[in-house]
Amino acid sequence: MPFRPLDQRHILLVHPLGYQAAAAQRDISRKANLMPPLGLASLAAYAEQQGMKAGIIDCFARPDSDAEIVAYLREHRPAFLGLTATTSSFHDAARIAALAKAELPDLTTLVGGAHVSAVRERILELAPAIDVVVAGEGERPLVGIMERERADWKEVPGLVYRADGAIVSTGLQGPGIELDTLPFPAYEKLAGFPDLYRLPIFNYPRTPNTSCISSRGCPYACSYCDRSVFRRSFRYNSADYLYRHLAYLKERWHIRHINFYDDQFTFNRERVEAFCRMLIDQPLGMTFNCAVRAEHVDFPLLQLMKAAGCWMVSLGIETGDPDLLAQHRQNADLQLLAERIRDIHRAGIRTKGLLMIGLPGETEQSVRNSMDYVFSLPIDDFNLAKFTPFPGSPIYERIHELGTFDEDWDKLDCMHLQFVPHGLTRERLEELFTAFYRAHFMRPRTQWGYVQMLWKSPDSWCRFLGNLRSFLSFAFSNRRIGDA
Repeated sequence: MPFRPLDQRHILLVHPLGYQAAAAQRDISRKANLMPPLGLASLAAYAEQQGMKAGIIDCFARPDSDAEIVAYLREHRPAFLGLTATTSSFHDAARIAALAKAELPDLTTLVGGAHVSAVRERILELAPAIDVVVAGEGERPLVGIMERERADWKEVPGLVYRADGAIVSTGLQGPGIELDTLPFPAYEKLAGFPDLYRLPIFNYPRTPNTSCISSRGCPYACSYCDRSVFRRSFRYNSADYLYRHLAYLKERWHIRHINFYDDQFTFNRERVEAFCRMLIDQPLGMTFNCAVRAEHVDFPLLQLMKAAGCWMVSLGIETGDPDLLAQHRQNADLQLLAERIRDIHRAGIRTKGLLMIGLPGETEQSVRNSMDYVFSLPIDDFNLAKFTPFPGSPIYERIHELGTFDEDWDKLDCMHLQFVPHGLTRERLEELFTAFYRAHFMRPRTQWGYVQMLWKSPDSWCRFLGNLRSFLSFAFSNRRIGDA
């Protein structure tokens, strides 16, 4: 076969699985929620808008993808491989980079995401097969690398890479990209979209459905949130762009329900009001979920959102203990949160509470206070995460002073208790976690709510019954991936 040079205007983007593919069918998180890698789909669309070529392989959606990656590299010979990495998937990203280098030794491997944006230089020390860290937003650095010779990478802000035996950093990026100038994500490059992807179980009324990101960043600085990519900036798509995005999803993919994966969907009230009025005046036949903070929503706005098709609202409660909440969150006001949760219920919108267990300062009494608080409110569903001190979060720098921390990156996924606050043991925290979940599901209100899902979200019930053994195993064993 004649030699073919690498295509300098072609990149393969890969979403790592994060653990062994053989365990994927037993992973409760994949069964409950399979979200498309919208960041990679956005990068692919932007790269092609700039005249490049891009492909996507989502290992999380199709776990046994090593052979597919190798086959793509052999057929297309891209000069670049881009990987996105969370803390728990970083080692798998490094493994895939080495796999790709073994096939195409001259390939340039890039990695981006919140984890590497926080750790930066350390990534190159830990992973010899990774050539470049992209810190911050990926669009402009990605195209900047592809358009330049290696000697000119120093002109591209947001990079950390090796040069002449040293590690070079080109500093922080400037102002973020204007989101309305970006093309819609390249959904067509996600094999199996949209049917392969599903929102969290009992979190949608109809299929097909998908996620959408209409903003970047968050203006708040809670102790547990990583702000390495967008820092303290907050930008958002206009109402018009957002409406056109949903119209495209409806026309092209027949999407019937959207989950807005924004940190703060209602932060700009005028945008949300304008968007909702568009949906009311020119209906698309779609419903949507979103996440809000209590400070940025009220009953009149909720009524408008309901009329526009809002089906569920999520709120970050974190903990129902006022003293503990005040240690970790700005504007800690459990009374305001309770009022807004009642407003959401009164507006006829399903309510989901987002909580954590094991925050620094947590005690058995604070867990009981959280249970009492949550169970006093009309919350339809909730997600209880295990506190995880991610690199890049404000609390990470002093986490060893606040308890015992086992920094095993593979397990930093909010489903393992790698941090245990002073005064508690891991075993006791696991017991409290399980007791909290079981108490929620034993409530008559909760049980009746799930009975109503028989007609409100019949597909969720089909998925639940089809994976009943796995869900019950998680409920009783508290393990994300069950035993083989």
